[in-house]
Amino acid sequence: MQVTVEQLKQIPLLSGLELQQLLALQAHAMVKQYFPGEIILHEGDPLPGQLFAVLGGRIEIKKIAATGKETILRTLPAGEIFAATALLENGFAPATVVAQQNSKILMLERTALLALIHHTPEVALRIIAVLTERLQHLHQTVHGLVSERAIVRLAQYLKFSALTEGTEVTEQGELLRSRLPYYQIARSIGITYEECVRLFKQIQSSVRYHRGGKILVLDRAKLDALAQGEYTIT
Repeated sequence: MQVTVEQLKQIPLLSGLELQQLLALQAHAMVKQYFPGEIILHEGDPLPGQLFAVLGGRIEIKKIAATGKETILRTLPAGEIFAATALLENGFAPATVVAQQNSKILMLERTALLALIHHTPEVALRIIAVLTERLQHLHQTVHGLVSERAIVRLAQYLKFSALTEGTEVTEQGELLRSRLPYYQIARSIGITYEECVRLFKQIQSSVRYHRGGKILVLDRAKLDALAQGEYTIT
């Protein structure tokens, strides 16, 4: 499917470009539709020389162990890029990428993007900023899995989701905009589904889980304290 200029503008990395620059990229880009659960990239597969970006929907980036255990490294909403290492070399996919919702994925040829960077170096700085943030997030995730208690990891995950996806203020508290089902949270913080359910019961005075993955923060101060390991559940 051919990409439109308006779709290119939806990607923050490209949103500040002039019309002629966007038209030049348009000739080297395409959009592909993926359904929930459909694999976009397999871990270990050769990466094509393309920039990948989420135009619509949401994707999961995950690692699958030899035992079959899955760990969700991150979920990305519309506007985010992924598999950015393909811009640097003909490598292999470092993780498996799966559509979490009906998703539209932009694929932009590396040669076209490199030509753009040659004339607009600021684009390269934006890419570096994205990669730096992703590396920091991965470091924090690994550190948490190794050294933090499960309840602290849960609180940190909820805080991160609230920060990146936003919340809506209701009469009861802050409702996270992103839907986070038990299985997704469990696989993201390295615990079982059953343990995830149990932890939510322990913190229900400050955070409430509702059917469909709706998370309601009742007491932000307690959630912050939990994330810092400064609040003990009795």
